[in-house]
Parts: sequence; structure tokens; C-alpha cells
Amino acid sequence: MTIQPEVTDVVVDEFDGGPDTVQRAAATPEELQPYAELGLRDDEYERIREVLGRRPTQSELAMYSIMWSEHCSYKSSKVHLRQFGEKAPPSDKLLAGIGENAGVIQISDGVAVTFKVESHNHPSYVEPYQGAATGVGGIVRDILAMGARPVAVMDPLRFGAADHEDTARVLPGVVGGIGGYGNSLGLPNIGGEVVFDPCYQGNPLVNALCLGVLPVDRLQNKAAAGPGNIVVLMGAKTGRDGIGGVSVLASATFDSGSEQRRPSVQVGDPFMEKLLIEACLELYDDRRVVGIQDLGGAGLTCALTETAAAAGTGMKVELDQVPLREPSMEPQEILASESQERMLLIVEPEQLEAVLKTAARWGVLATAIGEVTPPGPDGLPGRLTITWRGHTVVDVPPGSLADDGPVYARPMREPSDLILLQADRAETLPRPSTPDALRETVLRMIASPNLCDKTWVTEQYDRYVLGNTVLAQPEDAGVIRIDERTGLGVALSVDGNGRYARLDPYAGAKLALAEAYRNVAVTGAKPLAVTNCLNFGSPEDPAVMWQFAEAVRGLADGCAELGIPVTGGNVSFYNQTGAAAIHPTPVVGVLGVLDDVAQRVPMGFPKPANPEGDIIFLLGETQLELSGSEWAWVSHEHLGGVPPKVDLAREKALAGLLAEAARVGHLTAAHDLSDGGLAQVLVEACLRRGIGARIALPEEFTAGSMPFVFLFSESAGRAMVSVPHGQEKAFTALCTEQGVPWTALGVTDENGGQLDVRDQFTIGLDELREAHTATLPRLFGA
Repeated sequence: MTIQPEVTDVVVDEFDGGPDTVQRAAATPEELQPYAELGLRDDEYERIREVLGRRPTQSELAMYSIMWSEHCSYKSSKVHLRQFGEKAPPSDKLLAGIGENAGVIQISDGVAVTFKVESHNHPSYVEPYQGAATGVGGIVRDILAMGARPVAVMDPLRFGAADHEDTARVLPGVVGGIGGYGNSLGLPNIGGEVVFDPCYQGNPLVNALCLGVLPVDRLQNKAAAGPGNIVVLMGAKTGRDGIGGVSVLASATFDSGSEQRRPSVQVGDPFMEKLLIEACLELYDDRRVVGIQDLGGAGLTCALTETAAAAGTGMKVELDQVPLREPSMEPQEILASESQERMLLIVEPEQLEAVLKTAARWGVLATAIGEVTPPGPDGLPGRLTITWRGHTVVDVPPGSLADDGPVYARPMREPSDLILLQADRAETLPRPSTPDALRETVLRMIASPNLCDKTWVTEQYDRYVLGNTVLAQPEDAGVIRIDERTGLGVALSVDGNGRYARLDPYAGAKLALAEAYRNVAVTGAKPLAVTNCLNFGSPEDPAVMWQFAEAVRGLADGCAELGIPVTGGNVSFYNQTGAAAIHPTPVVGVLGVLDDVAQRVPMGFPKPANPEGDIIFLLGETQLELSGSEWAWVSHEHLGGVPPKVDLAREKALAGLLAEAARVGHLTAAHDLSDGGLAQVLVEACLRRGIGARIALPEEFTAGSMPFVFLFSESAGRAMVSVPHGQEKAFTALCTEQGVPWTALGVTDENGGQLDVRDQFTIGLDELREAHTATLPRLFGA
């Protein structure tokens, strides 16, 4: 491609409607600009003027306001996120980490996987279907940009009270958007969460995770290396939908009018994305691409500046070459648009024709819009110059947008109510102490919105498309086969508990990590890597900033203790309506590897090979830990006390035991204990395949209200397993060897058709199933 020579700028009178050019900006230094309305502070605007040596043009001002927004610049979180790198354990498996589009982990000699989780919270409240759908599309493109084929998605979701009228508006749209986009792409949805809590009223959390697979030698990067290389925009045309998009919506507190900002929400086209995926993968295989970056938050602004800054080069771009859906778009609108299904490619000139032909063969629009220019003199980075209708409207150092934005050490203060909140312990609340009350509590708890069956949601997702799904919802972790020849596979889980983090953000982040780690471990997989999505209120609130700093510290310390690295993630601030922030909600994703998915362990009791049934064991120790529990909230609407203690050394020992026991065939089922405690796990394990169980409580838990404690405590570091009859001695010997406490609970019962807790209660599986499955259809429609 030949880039036209630059046309000399013409100074345009401010009243004649012409473009705000660089030359005009230099000639009108005192012209008022709406920087405050775009979210920039006085000092930030002055810093922009210092960087440029003049006032910014309208296009430049739009670019800085977006790239220096909280969502894009991480200006309030950078000082804390550094811990993930500083405390990271060494890993020879990590091929790409923090700062890249997604983390990449090598899992065999020639194969790597990439995974990441991000948020699309505010857009999903404003326009539930498209907000959630484009959240899926955006995270899929992040994975694609690493050189991987996307193979699965997951979706941790949080909504307001289940019976609130606005939850009835938001939840069906969000679920429909996730299913509509993911199903159309042909990607299995293998796991996630659906959580209800009044703190998310008016600010749901819609987090999306994607997993991809790539040959190690196909790993891509985003750097716009090689002066003279061509900049190609590939994918959908650019429109006004999504102008400002997530970069603006996610960088300010919601107010009463926020739900009216639907034009800011991107509109997705999964069928175009599918074509874009196939075109990119063919280009990777043919070695046609030097660098690549997806267009998500901040659109062209982000893609142009990040690719140039990553290489230290410059770039010259002609906006007139960008294919538009609406020809009347102004340059700042083109640069700010977050229209979906677009990728930016850096291509050698001799490869351009082949790239355009490949795109055309897949029915994808591809257009050369510029070229890479050399770095500046004396080792200085190059400049990004953008022309529109023959005029230069942008001339900036790209690093000033992508890397050198403001960084704040925000004021922090422990929430003023935290001491009183922690003193109000749930362990002092009245609790059931009779068999009848226990029976009623089990049925009420399993029917509660957070513990009930989520089939109403998950049946709207295709979990088995592509044919490599080994485990999916409602299993503890999703398991995907990566290599059909060897059986190599990965397990993935995402978890978080906002109540725990509200009571103690440091411990709450560790508990989220521990649960996701344990969920992967119970499948028999070895946990290897972490991603995260940190959802918090306004960083301008010192109490929120303290919660954030403590959660990051907890997660970084926890990963160091477990010996697994954080590969990347996302920060989502301003999750609040007015002055009411959500509970601090760090969502943690853990990826593990299974050498052979045929050895994976499901959560449900299977039909036993021996008529005497499989032996049921509880691993770990149960303490009186009810604060922050599901029971405390469902029974008393109580939140107070301190969350369960977390011991990551014990979590690591438990994971090692489970992996070895799965390898040698000692386990027929395994299920981690978390929300709802042992009672919830027993019900889910029985209902999964219709197999009953007979259990007896340990003697120390048989008097007074202690049966309730044993059944509903949410102590961490525990799992329930079933072991084939005749292998129990070998299994308990392995437990002793690994230092994991065990308790024999009872046996599975193929013919019993009930859950029988000796001397306490018996409930038929039909009654359990009716209570467990009726809630969401009743709330949201059959």
C-alpha cells in the first residue's frame, strides 16, 4: 500500500465546521475544551498539554480521555497490582503473562493454553442482552489475539435480590446474551456462577472467561514492529454504536440516568466474529502476521497506541480508509467507537495481498489504513499521526496514551463499620437443634436462590458443542479435552464470595482462590495458573480502596503460598449506584492440567460396582464457622463476624492427595465443600445421578446443635469423596501419608432413593429434587 503524502493543514475558523487540526490546536492555545465532561481532571488536562506542547485537538482529547480512564489505564490499581509480579513464584510454563491480552501456559511439549476473565458489568445493566453478548465477544478476541483457537467460555454472574423486579429484567437478558453469542460462535459454556445478593441491585456483575488452545510456536504478540509494515483493520465496519462504550461506562459511578445510555453499549454479531476467528487462524498458520491486537475497550484508539507503544515505533494512519457504517462520523467518533468484531493487524508489505485475499475468502472486510513509521531520533519512541480528509488531527507519542498515563496512590481507610461488623458473629445466632428443624433447614437451603439448581440458566448454553467437553455445569470445574490422542486436558473453575470479602477482604480473596483451586483439584487436575477479575466500588472512596488493596495483597500472597502465578486479569471499579458500593468481589479463575481426561473425577455419586455401595469420606476438618455463610443470610439475613479460616498449605496437601487418588483409581466421585457446607454437597452428589446415601455423624457432632454445625459449617479446605468398596484402606493410608485428615461418613445406596442421616432425618430424592429445581423457573419463568 502507498500512503498518500501529508497534505498541509489549513487553519480552519472555529465557526466554519471544519476539523480541529493539529495546526489549528497550536494556533488556538486558549480555546476552551470539555475535558471535565470527558472525565479528565484539571491536572490531567494540564499534563496532556505538557506532553503535546499545546492544547490537544478534539480527536486527541477524546483519545486521552478514553485511554486515561480508569477502565483503560488502571491508574488507581497499578500501584497494588505490581504485587502479582513481585510475589510471583517462578514458572517455566508461563509463556505470556501480565500486560498481554491473556496469559499463556505451556501444558505439553508443543501445546499451550491461554485464558483470561474480564468484566462487562455496566453495559450489561444498561442493555442486558448486548452488554453480556459483547462481553463474550470481547474476551474471545483477547484469546484469539494470542494466536489461539477459542475452545470454551465460562460466565461468573451476580445479580441483585432474586425476587426484585429489576433482576427479572436484567437476568434473562444477560443469560440470553451469553447463550446467544456463545452458542452462535459454537463454543461450549463449561462453568460459571449465578449469585444473588441485594448489594448487586442496580449493578450486576457480568464477568466472562475464555479458554484457547495454540501450538507453542504460534504465539502472537501485539507489537507494531518493522517500519514500513502495513496497518490493516480487519472485521466489521465501524459505527456509532459503542462510542465511549465500556471505557466510559465502566469509569464512572452509576446514577439515576445511567440506564438510559443504551447507545454507548456495543452491538455484537457472533457470525461475523466466527468468520474473523477462522480468518485470523489461517493467517497465523500461514505466518502472514507480524503483530495483532483486538479492538475492544477504546476501539481504534487503544489498538493503535498499544501496538505502536509495544514496539517503540510510530504509525501513520488515514482515518478516511476506515470502513464506516455511517459516513458522517467525525474523526473522534471513529477513534472512540467500540464497534465489535474487529482486529488490527501489522503486516509486511509483501504479505498484504495474501492477507486481503484470505480475509475475502472468509467474507471478512480487510483494509489497509496506515503504515508503521520509524522510532524517533536518539532512541526516542516514534509518533502516532492520524489524518482525516487530508488534515492531521492527531500527532502524539503513543506511549503517552498506552503506558504513561496518570498513576495514583489513592487514599485508603479501613471501613468505619468493619470492627462492629466483625464483632457481630453469626456463630451466636439461634440455630436448629432438633431432627425436624434440621430436615426443614436442608430443604429450605437447597431451594434458596444461591444454592438451588441452576439448570434454568445453564440449559440455555450449549455445553457440549465441539465434542471435547468432559465435565461441565453443575460440576465443580469444567474439563476440556485438548489432545484426542493422549487424552491431555485442562480443568477450569471461577469462584468468588463477596460476603467473605466484605467481612475481611484479605482473607476473602484467599478464600476465593482456595475454592477455585479446590474445585480444579477435585476433578483430579493439577492447578497451574490463575486469572482474576477484581470487582469493586469507586476508587475515590478510601474505604473501597482499602478493600481493593487488601484483596490484591491476599490474592498475591495466596498465589505465592500455592506456588502458582497470576497470568493476568481485569480490574472493574465504580461498581456502585450512588454512594452504595457492591461488596468487594474478587473473582478468581484457576486452570489445572489433567494428563488424561479419562481419569477425571465427577462430583456425583455413580452407580456402585459393589452392592454394599461406595464408601463416603469427608476430607479436612470441620469447625464452628458460620459467619458470612449462606445459612446466616438465608435464615437471618445476617452478615457479620469473620469468614472461615483459610490454610493454603492444607489446600495444597488436599489437592495433591486428590490428584494422586484420582490417578490410581481410588475415587468414584469428589465434590468440594463451600457454600451451604456438607448438607449441600450431599444433596448435589445424590441428585446428580439419582444415587442415595446413608451417613452417620461423628460422635463429637451428635449432641445439641452440633449436627447442624457439621452439616452447615462452611469451613475451608474440605472435600467429600466416594471410594470403591475394598479400596478404603489404601485410600486412608494415602490420606495419612499426605497429611490430610479424613472422616468416614457412610456409604452410597443405589436402591435407597433417599438421603439418610442416622438419628436425624431421612429425605427422599424426589422431595430433594423438587425443592432443589423449582426456584429459578418459579422466579423467571419455566
